[in-house]
Amino acid sequence: MTTSTFCVPALLLVPALATAQRPTLSTAVKQYVTVDTPVVALTHVRVIDGTGAAPKEDRTLIIRDGNIIALGAARSTRVPEGAQVLDLTGKSVIPGLVMMHEHLYYPTGPGVYGADYVSFSRLYLAGGVTSMRTGGNVGGYADLNLAAAIKAGNQVGPWIDATAPYVNGPSPFTQMYALKDSADARRFVAFWADAGATSLKAYMNITRAELAAAVDEAHKRGLKITGHLCSVTYREAADLGIDDLEHGFFVATDFVKDKQPDLCPGQNAGITALGAVDPKSPEFTSLVQYLIAHHVAVTSTQTVFETVTPGQPVPPGLDVLDPVLKTQFEQQYARVQQNTTSPFAKLLGLDQAMELAFFRAGGLLLAGTDPTGAGGVIPGYSDQREAELLVASGLTPLEAIKVCTLNGATYLGRADRIGSIAVGKQADLVVIDGNPAAGIADIRHVSLVFKQGVGYDPAKLIESVRGKVGLF
Repeated sequence: MTTSTFCVPALLLVPALATAQRPTLSTAVKQYVTVDTPVVALTHVRVIDGTGAAPKEDRTLIIRDGNIIALGAARSTRVPEGAQVLDLTGKSVIPGLVMMHEHLYYPTGPGVYGADYVSFSRLYLAGGVTSMRTGGNVGGYADLNLAAAIKAGNQVGPWIDATAPYVNGPSPFTQMYALKDSADARRFVAFWADAGATSLKAYMNITRAELAAAVDEAHKRGLKITGHLCSVTYREAADLGIDDLEHGFFVATDFVKDKQPDLCPGQNAGITALGAVDPKSPEFTSLVQYLIAHHVAVTSTQTVFETVTPGQPVPPGLDVLDPVLKTQFEQQYARVQQNTTSPFAKLLGLDQAMELAFFRAGGLLLAGTDPTGAGGVIPGYSDQREAELLVASGLTPLEAIKVCTLNGATYLGRADRIGSIAVGKQADLVVIDGNPAAGIADIRHVSLVFKQGVGYDPAKLIESVRGKVGLF
């Protein structure tokens, strides 16, 4: 369907765009593509732009060469001659999700993680994730190579901010390197930055001196560093210049009495101490203000903690798992439900209140899923679920969408290109059956995902890996 004239208000036109070159897609990638024409018109669609603004009804959005070139009321925005027209009456479009704690591996046994580069990258994209940060990797060069292959159009998946292997001290995980000292931390960061890593992550047993060296070296190279900490408190990490802290406030050891410097007091000690903290107390409010004053973001990963919290629903997406892993998680889920004394029955709600307080105070709250733990956190599905859990925490649906889109783009320094829907930005978009601004559960109903203006079929992506996730 075409019309004879292209006529929109001048302010909505971008005559020249400084954009990333769209890659030539390989045959392997093209099998999942349903829309790939130079000009696409999304007509009669509800636009939820990712800024937190109210939805705009009955809009027409024009994509040319992977970028949004026009956006306006359907009645007055004409479609260019030769455009592929998609009538999206009754549907919504949101920005592509920008998720900040993802992985390319899945637990296959106690303390063992298997590589899931192909299946996970497909599932993330199918769920609406068009950009993501890997929150630490156990595959070394593989994560970096996958990011490069996707960027080149040889693999299907989101744009990836590829984090180096964990920057950590002694660890029970055989897939992690143990730093020797602060000089070693600096060498480690430099090595992986030179290898192509674009992000760093400190882990539980790092010392303050090692973290300080890692932060300094990362920042010298224009890279950001986040952390899942234990041996170092949140306040200490803020003093050292860390950019982000993972897992909301679940892993903060700031409240552990008599905590020894540079030593992780253990998960149980941290949980016990956190469980006694009132989110409205001066003690907690002071920490929030300290993080904000030091420009430290906080990443919510409620999905991984939900899997160990009794009373929570079965997580979505289990049917795509390898049958052995599916059964393994179902048994774990049953054990969790029977554990009536689990501290997480209180901690999930407590962390939700803490994350909400951080957000309301003006902190940069990010979102991710962390497909680790004992399993059950399935890429794509869990990213949608994270948005639902943010709403359960007290955010509005529009705020939750912003956290999962524009906030992530802001942290990455890419908000000029992605994270919201506006003329001049990259056409990373998610088409949804329904209205997630009215009911966030509609975010699960993804019918089409655009990345750089190319439309991918989520059903095809999911079916290509169904029953095999955990194997490749």
